[in-house]
Amino acid sequence: MSAVVAVIDDLREESDELDVLVGGLDAGAWCGPTPAARWTVAHQIAHLSWTDEVALLAATEPDRFGDEVAKALAAPETFVDEAADALVAAHAPDALLARWREGRQRLDKVLRDAPAGARIPWYGPPMSIASMATARLMETWAHGQDIADALGATRTPTARLRHVARIGVRARNYAYAVRGITAPEEEFRVELHTPDGEMIAYGPEGAAQRITGPLLDFCLLVTQRAHRSDLAVTAEGREADQWLGIAQAFAGPPGPGRTPRAEPDGQDGYR
Repeated sequence: MSAVVAVIDDLREESDELDVLVGGLDAGAWCGPTPAARWTVAHQIAHLSWTDEVALLAATEPDRFGDEVAKALAAPETFVDEAADALVAAHAPDALLARWREGRQRLDKVLRDAPAGARIPWYGPPMSIASMATARLMETWAHGQDIADALGATRTPTARLRHVARIGVRARNYAYAVRGITAPEEEFRVELHTPDGEMIAYGPEGAAQRITGPLLDFCLLVTQRAHRSDLAVTAEGREADQWLGIAQAFAGPPGPGRTPRAEPDGQDGYR
């Protein structure tokens, strides 16, 4: 099995797992709030559906996708919310669920059928097929975490978290750039431990700047689904410590992230 097929398979499995979580919800639960300000469970699925459809458009009709980029540039702070609001307003929960299922199945086929070496235009640099599938997996997992938290559900960490962690590490310099900060020139060492005790490592072994911690906690950190103070991720070195305060695996402006669990208000405005 090729690496590209493997990550597409993992994306499908991640989506199917989230589908199980939301597939049996009643209408009231779909309207329930999630940790993202103003976003219900329906908004979370609407966002995933919209992004899958935009990715499909980029892969199959790149000229039309250019119109989506223009919309984003015209309203960079609101276009994501507006897209989710529109889908929620237009669809009852069962129709929204059906739309998400259809869209992700179509995207799955397009990614699998894409020729080797193909690149898909995106809001930033064009993406390889593997990178697009990885990005979709990261978003599916992160927004799935929002839904799980809203429902009080606990998800078992899987090996698919490796993809989320890899994006978080690769996006290190982006986290600096989006804040107008010059990124350090030296590489960091990142050592993450899976639930079964395996270590996943990135960067040179002898690096002075080091990050260590559980794989799950690192993924929660870089997707801003938990506050740093609630996680067992540690930094060695001033620059590594700074990065843990700004890390983000997602594109777009930096969000404020979640408040610590000790805070009385768990609502925030991250994306």
